[in-house]
Amino acid sequence: MTVHFLLMVNKQGQTRLAKYCKHGLTTEQKRALEGEIVRKCIRRADKKCSFVEHLQYKVVYRRYASLFFMVGVDQDENELAVLEFIHCLVETMDRYFGNVCELDIMHNLEKAHFILDEMLVNGYIVETNKANVLQPLALLDNATS
Repeated sequence: MTVHFLLMVNKQGQTRLAKYCKHGLTTEQKRALEGEIVRKCIRRADKKCSFVEHLQYKVVYRRYASLFFMVGVDQDENELAVLEFIHCLVETMDRYFGNVCELDIMHNLEKAHFILDEMLVNGYIVETNKANVLQPLALLDNATS
């Protein structure tokens, strides 16, 4: 599975975390892409499916509490596998932060990026075991306390 980007966005459309795995987009292109995708996903009714097509991407999204998790993948990727990855990411962050919320992401952005970087490398999912993902972060926390 090739992930092109992952966005964590609040209900107002403000991006709280963005990770782009494929290079080649300028900052202005990223900003425009985020704006278009966020507007498209947030405005959709709850009863509609969680997949939208935008340009050359298939965007799979899921809302957890006040955060939308949006993942851009290739058109031929399995949507359910992407939803499973989003769920695994949220469960991992829940385990670390204790019921993750927007404020956790805002105040611990480097740790949120660390968790995401442990799971996703160069656009490929490399780890889904929560304990394996959180082990380096626990070592870092122990060393700093």
